[in-house]
Amino acid sequence: SWQTPTAQALIAAWPAGVPGHSWQVVACGKSSMAHKAMLCAGKVIASAAIELLEQPELLEKAHAWLFISNLLAYKLTGVMATDRTMAGTSQLTDLETGDFSELILNRLGLRRGLFPPTVDAGETIGVLTPEAAAAMGIPALAGIPVISAGHDTQFAIFGSGADRDQPVLSSGTWEILMARSAQARLTPEDYADGATAEFDAEPGLLNPGLQWLGSGIIEWVKATCFRGESYDTMDAEAAAIPPGCDGVTMAPDFLASGDRKGSIGGLVLGRTRGHIYRAAMEALAWRLKSRLRRLESVGGFKSEFLILVGGGARNSVWTQMRADILRIPVKVSEVSESTVLGASMFAFAGAGVYSTPEQARDAFGITYRTYMPGPQEAAYEKLNH
Repeated sequence: SWQTPTAQALIAAWPAGVPGHSWQVVACGKSSMAHKAMLCAGKVIASAAIELLEQPELLEKAHAWLFISNLLAYKLTGVMATDRTMAGTSQLTDLETGDFSELILNRLGLRRGLFPPTVDAGETIGVLTPEAAAAMGIPALAGIPVISAGHDTQFAIFGSGADRDQPVLSSGTWEILMARSAQARLTPEDYADGATAEFDAEPGLLNPGLQWLGSGIIEWVKATCFRGESYDTMDAEAAAIPPGCDGVTMAPDFLASGDRKGSIGGLVLGRTRGHIYRAAMEALAWRLKSRLRRLESVGGFKSEFLILVGGGARNSVWTQMRADILRIPVKVSEVSESTVLGASMFAFAGAGVYSTPEQARDAFGITYRTYMPGPQEAAYEKLNH
């Protein structure tokens, strides 16, 4: 989805109530239910693509292209709109104009009229219709405003407390590193390294970012080397290993696609599973360091500290390692659901409870647990040369 325009199909892959971007979702991903859901979604999307290729006249008959959140808003209000942050993830937009790119649309044979007017986060799309209110069993709420939110990553960044030119790492199965910046100067080398740029929730700002496989590798180490053991046991064993893991290294390229493949090096007698686990965390921390430097170049800023959110933030050994290798403080947000919180701040502003989303954020008083570079910083600095 980072390389080409996409379609979406929502299929149940985990039980109702499981929070998104959580370890529970990762665990459910190994279930037979998730496997069946993946196959079903693939068949739906593939069948739709085949129909469009074989019957191009269907596209001519299309009335509108709605993203999932905008489809829901349409059902609630009867108003078709395009959320700007969702549009920014489609790879159909122009970063300079903030609108859909006529060049890209023309190349794809899509007409601009397919896409309803754009709305910003916090903007009122319409009001809840009596029919929708009755269908949901809340007829008394008919007429209340329905306010636009948007793409989850943008609100996770805002809900983490990040200001302009402040990098945020969302650490989960995937590591997603982004910032809120006035620029995103992407070169072919940046694109080759996986860099992207999306629209920020605040008009006029962009979210340059990079992503790579993260805790998915940690999960593999746990399943392979620590079967049945707790993370407390894993962390204790890793903490007993010195920086550099006594020569054990890992290349954290564990995806089946692509030319690069993962590997573990430096294994000799006397090395343990703790060495492998720590090598995995170190490899991912070094990858973060290189990606952060690229993000600073793309966004035109210098990091004073890193904000960390997501499940990977709960690992204190890994978080301290990041601070030591980056040589800057790492601030772990104590908000458990920064995405929901960030979206609610724009909703509060849109409803007039607060004048701006920033004012709503100040009212929430986001707090952090800060990891400063520690005694192992010097050892890692030697390893970096």
